[in-house]
Parts: sequence; C-alpha cells; structure tokens
Amino acid sequence: MSALAAFVRWGEAVNHRVGEWVKWLTLATVLICATVVFIRYALQAGLIWLQDLYVWVHGAVFMLGAGYTFMANKHVRVDIYYARLHPTTQAWLDLGSTLVFLFPWIIVLGWYGWPYVVASFELMEPSSQVGGMPGLYILKSVILIFCLLMGLQGLVVIARSILRIAGREALLPPVPTSGS
Repeated sequence: MSALAAFVRWGEAVNHRVGEWVKWLTLATVLICATVVFIRYALQAGLIWLQDLYVWVHGAVFMLGAGYTFMANKHVRVDIYYARLHPTTQAWLDLGSTLVFLFPWIIVLGWYGWPYVVASFELMEPSSQVGGMPGLYILKSVILIFCLLMGLQGLVVIARSILRIAGREALLPPVPTSGS
C-alpha cells in the first residue's frame, strides 16, 4: 500500500510541475494576442505566424494543463450527488468512472492520434496558412503528451481510490495546490 501512496505522490508531482509550467503559457497567449492586435490595428499590418503562435500556445495550454486540472479536481463535473456521498462511495465512483470513461477515451485518442502525429513528423508539416508557423508536427505531438498526462492522472485516481477503499487514506498525500 505504501508503494501506491508513493506512486500517487510521484504522479501528482509530475502533473503539478507540468501545470505550474503551463500556466505561464496562458500569460504568453495573452501577450502574443495583444501584440497581434496592436500590430493589426495600430500598425495596420499582420503577421500570420504570430497569429498561428497564439492559437497554438492556447491549444497547448488546454492539452498540457488537462492532467493538472484533473489532479486539482477543477475539471467539469456534475456534482449534484457526488459531494454528499460517503468518501468510500466516492472512491468507488472515481475508480469505476476512470476505468469506464477515461481510459477507453485516452486509449482511442492515443491509438488514432499516433499515426496522425507520426505522419505529421514525417512530412515536417508546417501551418496550412501561407506565412504561418513551421513545425505544426510539434503542436500535434501535444495530443500524445495529453494522453500520457491524463493517463498518468487516471492511474493516480485509481491508486487514490484503492487506498481510500482499503481504509488507508492516512497514506495519501494532500493534492498539490498552486504555489506549493
């Protein structure tokens, strides 16, 4: 059981570090977008690659930050009954829903995403926009990183659930929060 608790600590540390790094990409998105607006309206010019950049960074924020969001329990959830359930019942529900909903979806996304990303790398695919960013294949690889981070957090949820169900909740570390 202590190995499960160690895995929970490690998995959450990974997603926490990624989330703390990714939050800075949100600031980058705002600054890049503001620059695009300034160039367009104040200078009457446009830079397609800069427009691509803020859209790509924005997409990366959502994909790379999903595991962190799931870890911090900030994802969208219909919480009508869940909050009133006993912690053991919540653990069973988390375990079942992760196995039934999250993992099949992650597997399908990874299965179909892999050839898509590989083909993009083989072509060294650039933006479809004339004058756009090179390296679209790098952005597409974020799909697979998303699968890894969400899959890792899914395994952490399973481990946390098993420890709760087994009555070993004292072994569980608190969920990391921003700034810790």
